[in-house]
Amino acid sequence: MRFNRPHRPFRRKPSTTGGQHRKDPHPAQSAGPPASSRRRLLITSATVVSAVLVAVLALRDASGPDPGAAGSKADCRPTALLEPPCGAWFGAFVPHERDDLPEKVRAYEKRVGRKLDIVYTYHDMSLASGTRREGRLLTPEERRVGEDHLLLLSWESKWWGGTKRQQPTWKQIAAGELDDKVIDVQARRIKDYGKKVFLSFDLEMDTRTPDNGTPADYVKAYRHIHDRFRELGVDNVVWTWITTGYLDHADEIKKMYPGDDYVDWVGYNQYNYYRCHEADWLTFAQTQNATHDWIRANISDDKPLMLSEFGTAADANRPQRQAEWYAEVPGVLKGLEGVKAALQWNYRDPGPHCNLALANDAAWDSLRKAVSDPYLNQPLR
Repeated sequence: MRFNRPHRPFRRKPSTTGGQHRKDPHPAQSAGPPASSRRRLLITSATVVSAVLVAVLALRDASGPDPGAAGSKADCRPTALLEPPCGAWFGAFVPHERDDLPEKVRAYEKRVGRKLDIVYTYHDMSLASGTRREGRLLTPEERRVGEDHLLLLSWESKWWGGTKRQQPTWKQIAAGELDDKVIDVQARRIKDYGKKVFLSFDLEMDTRTPDNGTPADYVKAYRHIHDRFRELGVDNVVWTWITTGYLDHADEIKKMYPGDDYVDWVGYNQYNYYRCHEADWLTFAQTQNATHDWIRANISDDKPLMLSEFGTAADANRPQRQAEWYAEVPGVLKGLEGVKAALQWNYRDPGPHCNLALANDAAWDSLRKAVSDPYLNQPLR
């Protein structure tokens, strides 16, 4: 399960352009030419349109099948970095104990009416030996789930329940002090697994300073783990860097980006908290658009992006409101350039009024319909 991960809401001001007057795309027409001239114009226009259509069809045939057309799924197979070319993955964090992950995933899938593409789990950096499993990447249950799902493993520089002296720091990681007993052990486990996995180190790192160190310390720690895996011949990791996307942290987030050579995917976690953390209600578009645009302008303009956690609180005064929020997801998602995965957070967050799980049958039905969209149903192989 997830432990002690702080969240801070990203509050956006309401759009000031929603009430702008736009130029009418169909202004009033003048009387125009006489009927005979209009008929000649229509005949000429039809001839031109037909010629253009013939040329377009010939060009499409010459260039091969349309990737989005039926029967061309081979063109939509994921890339070497697990990017789906024709749409986006759908995934989730499903609350579970370590030994019931497969059962909880199946129960979630039954309610949402489809298989998940990505299953999201969390681990600390405690020792991977003994019976304690929080520090053991790729548990037997994760391996079972990974037989027909992609896995996103979130690896945190914590020892959940450990003493203060047992808590790893970024400086210790960067200096190689955890290599023998932690980093190398996990690297070999992932290498032995063989299949590709998404791996995130210290998601929401912008909330972890100064306790874990400075932004520069984080970058050094991240790069050390990446380089250590490479030295050990681990080539089945898709390096996924996940921030809050909370733009009050913009300067810090930029300082904590390890660089394009160290990152394969960029993720961010934005929610409609509503009351939780004293936030106002935000639509799905309001939670995503500004952060998406900022990341494209300031972090990477071409890396695949992941909504690594998204979700909404419910509104006790409007029971249908959560369902209405999820209904927006497919339409907004298609307009977020480069977003290739969206993972629903079906759990709570620390704090009062912070239950972000699906609250009622209407919300489940809405999410079920949203994630049945063809855009979110891509071939895993």
